[in-house]
Amino acid sequence: MSGAEFTNDDGVLHFRGTLTLARLGDVVERVGAVDGGARAVDLSGIDRIDTVGAWIIHRLVRDHDLEVQGADANTARLLEQVAAADQPAKIRPDRTPPFVRVLGQVGDAVAQAGHTLLGLTGFFGATLVAAWGVLRHPRRFRFNAVARQFEVVGVEALAIVGLMSFLIGVVIAQQGAIQLRQFGAEVFTINLIGRITFRELGVLMTAIMVAGRSGSAFAAQIGSMRLAEEVDAMRTIGVSPMEALVLPRVLATVILMPLLGFYASLLALVGGGLFTWISLDIPPVTFITRIREVVPITDVLTGLIKAPVFGMIIAMAGCFQGMQVEGSAESVGLRTTSAVVQSIFLVIIINAVFAVFFASIGWV
Repeated sequence: MSGAEFTNDDGVLHFRGTLTLARLGDVVERVGAVDGGARAVDLSGIDRIDTVGAWIIHRLVRDHDLEVQGADANTARLLEQVAAADQPAKIRPDRTPPFVRVLGQVGDAVAQAGHTLLGLTGFFGATLVAAWGVLRHPRRFRFNAVARQFEVVGVEALAIVGLMSFLIGVVIAQQGAIQLRQFGAEVFTINLIGRITFRELGVLMTAIMVAGRSGSAFAAQIGSMRLAEEVDAMRTIGVSPMEALVLPRVLATVILMPLLGFYASLLALVGGGLFTWISLDIPPVTFITRIREVVPITDVLTGLIKAPVFGMIIAMAGCFQGMQVEGSAESVGLRTTSAVVQSIFLVIIINAVFAVFFASIGWV
């Protein structure tokens, strides 16, 4: 294969042979010595050309405003691509005004939130379809998987949920007593502990703990299975990931959230009762009697009604984010974080909706 040749005949620059990096020879120096008398470039004699050769010709044509002649289709296409890539590189990006940048970030966040909400809605529908399939074919129900999730979501969470609720009860009693002492009404601390524990904080704080503990675990477990292609393998052998992975976790969380919420409320009452006994000299018998008088059954029902909904949200967000994992292990961490944040955010929103609803029907 011959090397590159370059001649200048009466203002027409002729290139012949192989115009590639390995066979340029002294063509670059000779092209650099071309004066302004040239009018055209003839490429009819080129056998082969690469990007370096195309760049030499493009620079020559650009600097001297020459006409290209004799280029075949492939050479012409390569020259067009090199010309399109000949753009000045920005040392610094264009400065965007702060207001426009913040507005763009807000818009991106809103669009991402809408996309996630749409995905969660579709995932909820897929879960319902899987549940209906299991109801129609009960032999496909995975008792062992559900029992395992009972242990993970419920039994293993008893210690941390109980300790957290106990301390919250102590804090509520202590802060309430400080404020009510100004009016000589320390006894109403019992009212505060009983109502706010059963109605709001018991189930809400439990939901936040379950979201941080179980919701993140769901996302990490399913995400790791996605990276290892175990989910795809399940589909290949005819096992539905929704029935095998998602449904047991959702079912366990929905069933156990009311139990955990009620358990947390009782532990908060124990913490508040101990504080009022030690600090306010209110004996446990008086505390229990007062709780029975001031806490209506509607407060207990309010917490028990909200808890399964919170459990559904937590499990759905965790499993949905786990199913979105792809690419690398970094995606597992990002999706796990998203699962926790979305769970807590949605739980607080739904809790506010429930508060308005129960107030409208007179459960106050």
